[in-house]
Amino acid sequence: MGLFQRFSELIVSNSEVCRIATERIFKKYDLKPADFPKKFSSLVDAIGREAYAFYLQEEEKSGEKVLEEFFRTNKTSGIFKAMDRFYLSIAQSRKSRAGKAFEEIIKALFRKCKYPFDEQKVINGKPDFLMPSEKYFRKNGPDCIIFTAKRTLRERWRQIATEGVKGLRFFLATIDEKITAEQAREMLSNRVYMVVPETLKLTIPHYKKAPNIISFEDFFSDHLDPALKRWKKAGAI
Repeated sequence: MGLFQRFSELIVSNSEVCRIATERIFKKYDLKPADFPKKFSSLVDAIGREAYAFYLQEEEKSGEKVLEEFFRTNKTSGIFKAMDRFYLSIAQSRKSRAGKAFEEIIKALFRKCKYPFDEQKVINGKPDFLMPSEKYFRKNGPDCIIFTAKRTLRERWRQIATEGVKGLRFFLATIDEKITAEQAREMLSNRVYMVVPETLKLTIPHYKKAPNIISFEDFFSDHLDPALKRWKKAGAI
C-alpha cells in the first residue's frame, strides 16, 4: 500500500473536521439560536480558522503514524522518492480539502440555523443547496432558492445560472476577494448574487457598490427569512 493511500485511510474526513470545528466555536462563544444568522459572517471566519488548525493537528498525527509504519518495514533504497511523492500528495490534498471545507462549513451552519435544504440534487446542474427542498422545486421552482458555495470563483460562477433554470434566485457564497466590478455586473445580468462575509462587502469598494454582492446577514434578512414565511404558508416546510 502506498504512503498516501494509507494516510487517506487514517485522516479525518472534511465533514467531520468542519462538524467538530463548528461545535467548538459554538461552545466557545456559548451562542444561542437567535444569534446564528446575525453572526454568520464572523462564524464562517472563526469556524474556518478552527477547522484548519484542527486539520493540521490531525494531518500531523496521521502522517507520523504512516511514517512510523513505513520505516518499520522499509530499510532499502527508494525512500527519498517515496517520501517526495508522499509530501507532494499531502500538499495537493490540503489545497483540495480547503476548497471543499468552505461548503462543509456553510452546510454545518445551515443545519445549526435549522434552515431547510436538500443538497447536491440534480436539477439542471447540481447546486450545493436547494432550498427548501427538491420536492418543492418540482412544484414551484421560481419560489426556491438555489445556493452554492465556492471558496474561490474564477469563472466557475457561470455554471450557477444553469443550475435550475426555473429558479429565480441564484446565490453564490464565497470568500473570494478578487472578483472585478465587470464580473459583478456580468453576474447581475445573469441573476447571480454573491454572498460574502460582511467585512468583504464593507471594505472592498466595488463590492460595497454592487447591488448583487450582499453579506450573509443581508441574505438572511432580505431573501431567506421572507422565503421561509412563504414556504411555511405554502406548507413546504
